[in-house]
Amino acid sequence: MHTILFSELGLSAPVMQAIDDIGYEEATPIQTKAIPLLMSGRDVIGQSQTGTGKTAAFAIPAIERLIADGDRGVQVLILCPTRELAMQACEEIRKLTRHVEWIRPAAIYGGQDIDRQVRQLHSGVQIVVGTPGRIMDHMRRRTLRLDKVKIAILDEADEMLSMGFRDDIETIFTDVPQQRQTVLFSATMSPEIMEITKLYMTDPEIIRVVRKELTVEEIDQYYYNIPHSHKIEALSRLMDVYHPEPAMVFCNTKKQVDELVSAMQQRGYVAEGLHGDMKQQARDHVMNTFRSGKVDILIATDVAARGIDISGIGAVFNYDIPQDVEYYVHRIGRTGRAGKSGLAFTFVTGSREMAELRGIMNYTHSEITKSSIPTSAQVMECRRLRFARNVCAAVENEDLSDYMEMVEQLADEGISAVEIAAALLKSEMTSGGKAAMPSEADDFAFAGHEYRRDRDSRRQDERKKRCDGRRSGRRGRSDCPTVKIYINLGSSAGVLPKHIVGTVANETGLAGKFIGRIEINERYSTFDVPQEAAGMVIDTLNKTRVMGRRVNARLFNEQY
Repeated sequence: MHTILFSELGLSAPVMQAIDDIGYEEATPIQTKAIPLLMSGRDVIGQSQTGTGKTAAFAIPAIERLIADGDRGVQVLILCPTRELAMQACEEIRKLTRHVEWIRPAAIYGGQDIDRQVRQLHSGVQIVVGTPGRIMDHMRRRTLRLDKVKIAILDEADEMLSMGFRDDIETIFTDVPQQRQTVLFSATMSPEIMEITKLYMTDPEIIRVVRKELTVEEIDQYYYNIPHSHKIEALSRLMDVYHPEPAMVFCNTKKQVDELVSAMQQRGYVAEGLHGDMKQQARDHVMNTFRSGKVDILIATDVAARGIDISGIGAVFNYDIPQDVEYYVHRIGRTGRAGKSGLAFTFVTGSREMAELRGIMNYTHSEITKSSIPTSAQVMECRRLRFARNVCAAVENEDLSDYMEMVEQLADEGISAVEIAAALLKSEMTSGGKAAMPSEADDFAFAGHEYRRDRDSRRQDERKKRCDGRRSGRRGRSDCPTVKIYINLGSSAGVLPKHIVGTVANETGLAGKFIGRIEINERYSTFDVPQEAAGMVIDTLNKTRVMGRRVNARLFNEQY
């Protein structure tokens, strides 16, 4: 759609001056549609995603209304689902009101000292931005009165409903005057959202940002079809090869965030997590360190990251495929901003998630390219090149006199400069600043659920071809050396051959055609796999459940 300049919207001088200070020039599509309607006093329903400029879309008309009326007291109430979004919205409103000193916004949310908020409210504010729970707390304490509110805004309404704030919203709106302007922004328009609009809005105008405006063309999008047990290794390799600083990694659960943060830190990466169970002080610390560049990787859930606006994200990783197609757009929209190119990587496990990925591609009208996880050799080559660049930069730009003296001391002990450099290079190449060196033994697991390994030897290449091409029609007959795997579940647990094939194929990435003869006994089962895959299969199954029961896997021995 056609967008317009802010100077064409008929805004007041103080607001225009603030917009110029911020650097805004052209209104975004949602701002182009929403601002004129809201300034006319209409109730508005806006369907728009995070990152489209919707905060300014409702904040600018609200500020203009305050300037025109000149009333004191709380005139504007903005409800947000999370503390982060409330803080961000309040900060943007502060920027927009910097030249109107008597208009003061306040962010009211849980996790912050309530006495401090009480003092702030008593000092006089005109715009309150807050989360429903803390707003209700102040209402009960009678430290916040809403009887003069002229504009009520529900931001990210779908998120508030999904987080269980429906009753809170109804309670809050009982204290807000019925004669008011009501604004609702939501990424989706569910039946429950439409029900709320009927309860609280009068003849609302619906505006939407069409889907083609939701994706960012400058983002290169890739997906990797890998077993769940190899995601950490895959993430590490991609980090080493692409070296995005900073990077955001999205998980679907708080538990997964904690586990992944711990795993990446153990590997030597500077990573921190963000999710809803964290104390506000901890959240603030994480965000401050990430914004300052002290943290390279932020691992977060969708709800915790909602509303966080950080420029310069090098890459976004969907460690878990999003639970909703809308979330995919929210996630990857954090990279590739301001005309810069961005990267988005998505890990997919199994046929169900592949179907979900196809749904995402259909929704976003974009191509997500299948790719292969870098091999150990590629990772080591990237580390070598990065080390060489750092050495050259240090030689050209830094004072190395103290270090040269140390090298000379070592040389006096009979160690040559070449040996010293080689030892340092080995240290860098085998750790790369990380705890684990990429292993060739894991390379074949990243081959898109096909059993193959990178081999330098022609003999082993020929052997693999025989394994792929000379199988008989009977399961388990092959020229490949195989071993028998034992698991502690049998017919008494309801296990069938299809359960074993499905679990091994989905969890390990070993194609079903390579799973050989299967025997189901009452209390245990056995099956054949290629000898080279046995260790990986056993390790993976010991972290897996079959039919809801934990697996104990090992090499089969008749004496057991």
